[in-house]
Amino acid sequence: MKKRLALFAAGLMTVVGAASAASPSSDAIPDIPYTRFQLPNGLTVVVHEDHKAPVVAVSIWYHVGSADEPAGKTGFAHLFEHLMFSGSENHKGTYFQPFELAGATDLNGTTWFDRTNYFETVPTTALDMALWMESDRMGHLLGAIGQKELDTQRGVVQNEKRQDENRPYGRTDENILLNTYPANHPYHHETIGSMTDLDAASLADVKKWFHDYYGAANTTLVLAGDITVAQAKEKAAKYFGDIPAGPPVPRQQAWITPLAKSTTAVQHDQVAQARIIRTWIAPQLGTDDSVGLDLATTVLGGGKTSRLYQRLVYQDKLADDVSVGIAPFALSSQVQLSVDVKKGVDPKKVEAAIADVWKDFLAKGPTEDELERAKVTNRAGFVRGLEKVGGRGGGKATILAEGQVYRNDPGAYKKDLERAQAATVASVLATAKEWLGKGSYTLTVLPAAPGFDPAAEDKAVKGLADAPGRPAAVLPPAKTYTVDKSTVDRAAGVPAVTTFPDLTFPKLQRGKLKNGIEVVLAERHTIPVTQVQLLFNAGYAADQGRKLGTAAFTAQLLDESTRSLDSVEVARRKERLGAIIGASCSLDNCSVGLNALNTDLKPSLELFADIVRNPAFKADDIERVRGQWIAGIAQEKTEPEGIALRSLPPLLYGPDHAYGIPFTGSGTEKAIASLTAADLAAFQADYLRPDNVRILVAGDTTLAAILPQLEAAFGDWTPTASPIPRKNVAEVAIQAKPRVFLVNRTDAQQSLVLAGLLAPSTKAKDALDLGIANGAFGGSFTSRLNMNLREDKRWAYGAGSILTDAQGQRPMLLYAPVQTDKTAESAAEILKEARGIVGDKPLTADEVAKIRSQRVRALPGSFESTSSVMSAMNGILIYDRPDDYVQTLKARIEGVDQKDAEAAISAVVKPDALTWVIVGDLRKIEAPVRALNLGEVYVIDADGNPVKEGKARATPTAKATKPAGK
Repeated sequence: MKKRLALFAAGLMTVVGAASAASPSSDAIPDIPYTRFQLPNGLTVVVHEDHKAPVVAVSIWYHVGSADEPAGKTGFAHLFEHLMFSGSENHKGTYFQPFELAGATDLNGTTWFDRTNYFETVPTTALDMALWMESDRMGHLLGAIGQKELDTQRGVVQNEKRQDENRPYGRTDENILLNTYPANHPYHHETIGSMTDLDAASLADVKKWFHDYYGAANTTLVLAGDITVAQAKEKAAKYFGDIPAGPPVPRQQAWITPLAKSTTAVQHDQVAQARIIRTWIAPQLGTDDSVGLDLATTVLGGGKTSRLYQRLVYQDKLADDVSVGIAPFALSSQVQLSVDVKKGVDPKKVEAAIADVWKDFLAKGPTEDELERAKVTNRAGFVRGLEKVGGRGGGKATILAEGQVYRNDPGAYKKDLERAQAATVASVLATAKEWLGKGSYTLTVLPAAPGFDPAAEDKAVKGLADAPGRPAAVLPPAKTYTVDKSTVDRAAGVPAVTTFPDLTFPKLQRGKLKNGIEVVLAERHTIPVTQVQLLFNAGYAADQGRKLGTAAFTAQLLDESTRSLDSVEVARRKERLGAIIGASCSLDNCSVGLNALNTDLKPSLELFADIVRNPAFKADDIERVRGQWIAGIAQEKTEPEGIALRSLPPLLYGPDHAYGIPFTGSGTEKAIASLTAADLAAFQADYLRPDNVRILVAGDTTLAAILPQLEAAFGDWTPTASPIPRKNVAEVAIQAKPRVFLVNRTDAQQSLVLAGLLAPSTKAKDALDLGIANGAFGGSFTSRLNMNLREDKRWAYGAGSILTDAQGQRPMLLYAPVQTDKTAESAAEILKEARGIVGDKPLTADEVAKIRSQRVRALPGSFESTSSVMSAMNGILIYDRPDDYVQTLKARIEGVDQKDAEAAISAVVKPDALTWVIVGDLRKIEAPVRALNLGEVYVIDADGNPVKEGKARATPTAKATKPAGK
């Protein structure tokens, strides 16, 4: 057998990429060494070795997307992606289960214009299982797809579409595509498709799609991580070698269709403020022009220092936010400008200011400093993305796959980085003149009036007509492919994963500055980047007794200006250094973080310390951020999730509790409007101080190297004389009876059903037991709640339960965004599941074992990035865990049995103590929900205030019995 496989591997076509390691120099082109080969059946395989963690990213890309859909078949590529998770001929049932048992991370699939991809990161010992699963659905799918599977995934996709369009500005993409691309352009329609076409999808259509596009010769498999090229060749041949190449797939050709003239349109939506979205058509990815436009758009609208942000937000005060960017695709690209217009401002004034900036830029181009900062920012972002081997948002597997699928070159990213480095003011100006001086489409989204009909408005959109000149799709050169006889016994089922690699987690090292500040370090020598975090015991809970939103607002203003630098200069310096600096708060803590390239760590730390220690809280900054903040609160009140997260906590905890505040942390309009510089300075003096901080460091450094640098930055920092205020996080009694709070959102396409309970602190001894029980109940794809409402009923795109970490009692939230006509039924199902898990359907030993195994086996892949290590360090410090908490987590998880999990969840899930918040169109859902008799019903507004006269009070006062943790 070994000899035959060796001979077979020797016949594979092999191309080896460069082998040099990534250089720490900020100017060097990073390298991702790879090996590429092709199986005789046409499957292309790209391998990248990265042995820092015992995991392998498996990324499989089919060169087909929504651009390949014929008229009347929109949404097919995405619908089929969903069907690929329904099981295969040799593995019945959901695709996720074997991966959950094996501890997979980053497991999902996505569809876009030009490709459909599936990916997972698995422990090295689970690679055979992953490849068996991927190859089984690639080569053995059709026998597992019947009408039931099609109907199930059709319903799930349609609820995904409803969920997307139910969000503010959620209907803009379809409108923009219709009006920027000709009707015969492959990008004329949204990837998710139309409801009509999804309804019309037949089993025969689906099977034809699979036959036409899911052959081996139309596929790229990337294996990145703890694997060798020899192993990759052997395993790829074993699992995929017998799969037919499939018919030749015609390749869509690049077709750039800039608009002949500028046009405008208006759309109405349930939004808090007007938004202007302007779109240009530009050349496809992999061209000099797309790279030049990336730099141009960064200068025009890539952040605070950008031309448009400076003019619209700082100078003219016409907008709360502005951004410009390029979305590069295989056939053409879109450049898009988006402006959130300040409330009360005429959008025409904004358009006039945009025109001024645009005209000046197209006349002069960027300055040398602007261009260099754009280059550093973009390059630093790329370097940071190299830390992970896989995943959805980036990672090395994605970079290599994009290059191979779109450009037949896994190393194509290097050409783009080289183009960016070589770009000049003159070249960027020439590119901008060529493409940003052409026609554009401007869509202005305005707040809708009561009684507005979004469906009628969308139906009235005509879009562009066909255009001449569409290039014909081109068949690839004729090639003879062969298949090998399979050596895999598919009937034996999924390969068992019996061994698992050990977790590798850095040993925490501790030190102290001269002023007593504790430093905790985790060395992580993967990329030349160091992360530093100052962790303060504060958080939203510290708003108690202050104006709501003070903590988060103060954190936001920290990053604005210092006593010696204005906010624009702070932003410029960050860009020049390629540093990321930001402050934020959570429920119990506030933090300020630095993510710095090691080449510029010293000046980055100096800037970081200035921001933390010397915030200016200037009046101009406060007023600018205040306007943005209040606009953000108004936006939260138009989003179902925002409404629920604002309304539910005061109902669970009571208005006088430290946690009885909007969990968004944003406070109220009234409170934010009254905040003064003195309020912010007082919060800083009380909480953001050296005797209330610990410094966490993770990344490419040592304790000996980093301590002197931290000493120079923070060693002479002294606290104020006043004591640190104590937060009163009282314990709340369980609700005596269930209550239902309805919030109206007229014309909502979906309802958000949310039910809240109170659970013990994250510090509680049974926190792990409860976490595992929650995983089975609603915290995983195969959990009871998700399988019921998504896979069985098809009423939701996803449903589940969430346990939010907290030092006091933490909230447990049961949630489901569901189609409007199934709102009451969905609430009934959630209640049924809650009653079942503490009643006649307790957790089974298998359910507990599944989650327990998933948690243990996912550990090696859970700390691949420095950010994930930093997050674990946060948990250790915040919840008083031992330094070896992560290293000993496996034993503690394995010690949780069915009895432990059942006891933990039974102590929390009280079906008759649920507090429900249901957001939707009350004209359609109020009567059915009332008929359920879930509890006494109140109708409240987005602020939690009663809407109807004569109702009982909508905000009950929680009973405080004793301080948490005592």
